[in-house]
Amino acid sequence: MAERKARTNKVMVLGVDGMDPRYTRYMVDQGKMPAVAEFIKRGACREDLVLLGGHPTITPPMWTTLATGCYANVHGITGFYRQHPDDLAGITYALDSRDCHAEQLWNCTAEAGLKTLVFHWPGSSWPPTSDSPNLMVVDGTSPGALGMATSQTEKDLIVAAAALVKEPKYISNADPNFHALCIVEELPERSKGENAWELGDAAGKIDKMSICQDFNGVQVQEPEKLDLVQTYIREPQGWEVEVPEGAKESVVLLSRGLIRRPCLLLKNAEGKYDTVSVYKSKKSAEPIVTLKAGDAPTSNIIDEGFTKQDEKVTVVRNMKIIEMAEDGSTMRMWVSAAMNVNVYDTWHPQSLYDTVKEACGPTPPTANLFEQTEEIHQCMLDGWVISCDWQSKAIHTVIEKENIDVVFSHMHIDDMVDHTFIHYLSPFVHAGAKEYGITQMSHDDYKRWQEDLYVATDNYLGSFLHYLDEGWTIIITSDHAQIASTYMKPVGLGDITGWNCQYFEQWGYLTLKRDENGERLPEVDWSKTKAIMNRSEDIYINLKGRQPEGIVDPADKYELEEEIMTKLYEIKHPITGKRIVSLAVRNKDAVHFGLGGPECGDIIYFLAEHYNQHHGDSLSTAAGEEHTSVSPIFIGAGPGFKEGHYTDRIIRQIDVAPTMAALLGCRMPAQCEGSPVYQILDWEF
Repeated sequence: MAERKARTNKVMVLGVDGMDPRYTRYMVDQGKMPAVAEFIKRGACREDLVLLGGHPTITPPMWTTLATGCYANVHGITGFYRQHPDDLAGITYALDSRDCHAEQLWNCTAEAGLKTLVFHWPGSSWPPTSDSPNLMVVDGTSPGALGMATSQTEKDLIVAAAALVKEPKYISNADPNFHALCIVEELPERSKGENAWELGDAAGKIDKMSICQDFNGVQVQEPEKLDLVQTYIREPQGWEVEVPEGAKESVVLLSRGLIRRPCLLLKNAEGKYDTVSVYKSKKSAEPIVTLKAGDAPTSNIIDEGFTKQDEKVTVVRNMKIIEMAEDGSTMRMWVSAAMNVNVYDTWHPQSLYDTVKEACGPTPPTANLFEQTEEIHQCMLDGWVISCDWQSKAIHTVIEKENIDVVFSHMHIDDMVDHTFIHYLSPFVHAGAKEYGITQMSHDDYKRWQEDLYVATDNYLGSFLHYLDEGWTIIITSDHAQIASTYMKPVGLGDITGWNCQYFEQWGYLTLKRDENGERLPEVDWSKTKAIMNRSEDIYINLKGRQPEGIVDPADKYELEEEIMTKLYEIKHPITGKRIVSLAVRNKDAVHFGLGGPECGDIIYFLAEHYNQHHGDSLSTAAGEEHTSVSPIFIGAGPGFKEGHYTDRIIRQIDVAPTMAALLGCRMPAQCEGSPVYQILDWEF
């Protein structure tokens, strides 16, 4: 085997899901991201910070591309979900490393004797892909946050207390049909053992249907409603411990109302109510936590909770007083999701979790709040700052304790928070949301929220800046960014979470079954269906001999594809009158975009710029309002990279893995298609 000299002994990838090079460039130029500015000053990149992304611009396939150095048509992860092998209307779990057909770079680094940490990389990292003792893997089973799919036992809730309320009540306002992007709250059926992790057959079939009628161009999606606890404030009753003078009591319902925690509302030295102490019971001498109005959230609150199967477990939560009347008559509190602190399933080796828990505390909850108010958004951002701080400390701990040489890390802050509001950065979409009463926030409020988000991201990245002085090489990158599209797209186009009905029903390509009243059922009548749109950018022909109930003769497939693509181009936006679809190609032609092959549809299509939703439905070069785009980012700094250097070269997503391999002097992943970015290396490769 050919050998190369290593140019660095330590490489760290700081991946931030959804981090936008265009918006980052804007913030850096405004002086609002000093840590990233320092990485740029000490490293090499394009001046626009752009990494030419692969397709589709969705989390699992693009993190897999970053890890393998090959496009989705080679590694086989071609969407947020995979197409079900036996059902064109079915989709399956796409975050299983055993579905990846390409080798990951961390196998190569571990093989080369480099102690390698893969920390919550949501693209073909779990189960661990190598038996090497040099490889350590932490989760990767869900994009949103570490442990979201394995440890989370309950969702965020708001506690609203008032003197007028007589009896406490737990109210669940969640829409059961709501499906936020990048949320995987529960894994398919699995078997557990000390070191086992097995997903169910084909990782479980998921059927999701999207029907949109009467699209008028200003449609906006209403946010998910949070769970709410409505509870009383009254004079203390039945306490078996001393209660401070002037205190009032309340009760918080947790775990869907299965747990009651009594509270005391307390006065400060000025006689104003500003403190809440939460107790396990009225017999407890010390509170579980004491919160003060105006303070940041309190994290790492250890208490009891119930799983979805009503099993009592030890959990961790965050809490914050949102507002509190000085006379103690009203109070609102945020209680985060709860995480089971004793889930070791996705830590390899499992002893690694004990190391992290001892130094940093258990895995913190994910903040996932979608209400469009200033207070709720701030809780969301506060929760992610807690997660960022914990993850930074956890990675630092593992590096020190395990003498790590290579780090692949992923943080989901930008993607998750942006999904809650980024479409309102578009003045047109924001005006529609105001008109329909979905938001009361101003356009400037949303611009400020975006700035605050990227300041938090800069703080997270800045916590690793000192490693440059300690001889580490650092790469900052992302899978994609998020776009504030000028106009809203129809729901029936480009949805990543299932099959779409609107246009194919109208055109006569798809027929739904009907009930006895003639109402449509969410079930395809395959005897009358020629084609179906599924999984974001894919269209499948119901082909005889290939599909169990196929009706399209293979001899007619080419002309049917031509007919469908022509109709796609004819879809016009009701406001602008312009086409919504920018490109539609056959499977064989999709190779130009890193797609095609057996894991993709017969037709691949992309929505036009200005008519996108966040990410996942456009070409990776699309740009949007308020300095947003869908492109990923790339910055490299430290040994092996030129210092203070801008290149004109187009750096591709498939180039990241081979550039790392060149820096470390290890072999390229077996299916790697990219090349080292020669122009930014400080030696002749």
